[in-house]
Amino acid sequence: MSRESKKAKKERLERIIAKLEEIYPESVCALEYSGDPWRLLVMGRLSAQCTDARVNIVCKELFAAYPDAWGLANAPLSDVERIIRPCGLYHTKAESIIEASRMLCEEYGGVLPDSMDELLKFAGVGRKIANLLLGDIYHRPAIVADTHCIRICGRLGFYPETLKDPYKVELILSELSPPEKQSDFCHRIVQFGRDVCSARSPKCLGCPLGEYCKRNQNSNK
Repeated sequence: MSRESKKAKKERLERIIAKLEEIYPESVCALEYSGDPWRLLVMGRLSAQCTDARVNIVCKELFAAYPDAWGLANAPLSDVERIIRPCGLYHTKAESIIEASRMLCEEYGGVLPDSMDELLKFAGVGRKIANLLLGDIYHRPAIVADTHCIRICGRLGFYPETLKDPYKVELILSELSPPEKQSDFCHRIVQFGRDVCSARSPKCLGCPLGEYCKRNQNSNK
């Protein structure tokens, strides 16, 4: 069996992106941040090893108590820990979001920076969160290599399913996908993962991406 060329992978991914656009006309971030960059910064940090749905619930109370970066920057650690405890890793996360809020206020005047290098300076921010911010807030090309994206794109055959390194996945998908489509593609692939291509019981029979999926094609031989 011949290996798929890079050109062929690009064309296949473009067809997948077009199909996802049909299925999900609206590309929506699963984190309900109301268009506020600071809120997305906080929610991105809280989403580590936690579901987006739980983060959305917890942040209703958090943002009611501390509605802006200045408020959270000066919040008592114990109170923030109490509120975000359901998100897990609450001690580390509380320290991170307070420190990140303080840095945003003191060093950036409350305005979120628009470069990867600057965003990575914030407490608790890695490439995944930085790409989320760059894509959603500044509409830059950005691959958010979260667990859904890594799992599904591996199943689709763009790299070995054994590859779990987010940075390597980010690089691969950045080369294969149109820059202007990357951020929306990542949001749509998350929704597709929840609706169809779940981790434990993917609905391969009748999958709308079945004709483009290497795993699906191999299983039907």
